Amino acid sequence: MNEAAIRSITILGGGTAGWMAAALLARTFDRQAMRITLVESEEIGIIGVGEATVPLFRHFNETLGVDEHAFLRETMGSYKLGIEFCDWGRIGNTHFHGFGDYGEPIAGVAPHHHWLRLSRAGDTASIDDHSAPYALAQRGKFAPADPRQPRYAHAYHFDAVLYARYLRGLAEGWGVTRVEGRVVDVPLDPQTGHIRSLVLADGQVVDGEFFIDCTGFAAELIGKRLDTPYVDWSHWLPCDSAIAVPSARHDAPAPFTRSTALAAGWQWRIPLQHREGNGIVYASAHMADAAAEAALLGSLGGAPLANPRRFRFTAGRREAFWRRNCVALGFASGFLEPLESTGIQLIQNGVGRLIEFFPDRHFDPRLAAEYNRVCQVEWDRIRDFIIAHYCVSQRAEPMWQAARAMVLPDTLRHKLETWQASGKLPLLDGESYMEPSWVAILLGNGFLPQRHDPLAERLPLDMVRAHMDRRREDLVRLGRSAPDHRFYLDRHCRAAA
Repeated sequence: MNEAAIRSITILGGGTAGWMAAALLARTFDRQAMRITLVESEEIGIIGVGEATVPLFRHFNETLGVDEHAFLRETMGSYKLGIEFCDWGRIGNTHFHGFGDYGEPIAGVAPHHHWLRLSRAGDTASIDDHSAPYALAQRGKFAPADPRQPRYAHAYHFDAVLYARYLRGLAEGWGVTRVEGRVVDVPLDPQTGHIRSLVLADGQVVDGEFFIDCTGFAAELIGKRLDTPYVDWSHWLPCDSAIAVPSARHDAPAPFTRSTALAAGWQWRIPLQHREGNGIVYASAHMADAAAEAALLGSLGGAPLANPRRFRFTAGRREAFWRRNCVALGFASGFLEPLESTGIQLIQNGVGRLIEFFPDRHFDPRLAAEYNRVCQVEWDRIRDFIIAHYCVSQRAEPMWQAARAMVLPDTLRHKLETWQASGKLPLLDGESYMEPSWVAILLGNGFLPQRHDPLAERLPLDMVRAHMDRRREDLVRLGRSAPDHRFYLDRHCRAAA
């Protein structure tokens, strides 16, 4: 037994981030050897915008031993095959970023190069027509992929508040102690600068050896008490405001998230079983709050179910996610607009890496340094992917013009210049999004390379056309044969009224 082993973890803040951390840590550590305490206050609300996920999230639930259908029933959830982008690139344009690729390479060359060749020869098929998740999503269909030969993946939409409640039940069953209270003081050790305890408004003192900050934008520990600098990315991502509102269901839930670009931002629509999640993300320099709220409320498919909630943010991340004896998760660690549903992914990976690099009471700084390096790289790569949605657009409004004119991060500039020159995408370490995802966004926005891979010319054009035609026909059959998304939900995971 390591005499210096950490025996207690204290999490400040509940919500999705806090309870995800509590549940995974409780599932990992023996309750006899590790005391886990979560402190949260009912006075502090939860920003429920993280209702859409990416396929990686399925592994988190599997690690917890959560049954997929039970989880969806408890959280009023639905399935997600990707994101439909409307009016991005130009008004009237629609493209799909699906959780899948565009088929196997043909003669060793990625299919998008053959699509580029055919397109320049006059073929009119969309790149989306070669995507398996799109074949299902456009028809409102869903079924899990055949595990023997998976052609696509899936994620979920769910009610974030219900999910936090669901995780709380699991975590408390595994020994996590919840403490109700609002923090008024955070004493530090005068020698090490480490957090010693949390002092609550009622005088209660909650100690701990390791602390996790899940206090959202307030960043009570990592920011206010440990004074960790914030890296501002607003010069690349000018949207600084959001408004969220739930609305009544007006049709069957679609198996995808919808993102619609606007003159100074974009709107999301997330279909759940019992309602829709809606929101608008916008640049306050180009759109007034009142105009943004009016645009959001005017676009709802059903009646609003609550008053709109507005919040401000600065795109960016902490200079360090782990400082002294504290790790920040969720909005306390930074904020990237939910354009690609990466918020929960970053929480999941943050907790997972904490377990991987978990310290003892010596707190070897090399562990924190490596944790911070890996997390920073992940955040920076996702940042580049989100910036790419803006900087390749041809929309004429001032915000979009500024996005085209900005000086890009070197990593993104290199990627886009290589794409323009060759149709190839250099993938760097720590990438969350592989080539098919970049292809979906770049081709979908009409950002075409100057040439395709010359190796694509080795096959006769008619042979390539026949191959691509067969794939599209096969995907049409796939889409037609799958059950309706609504039917699949009702049969396997229908939520109680």
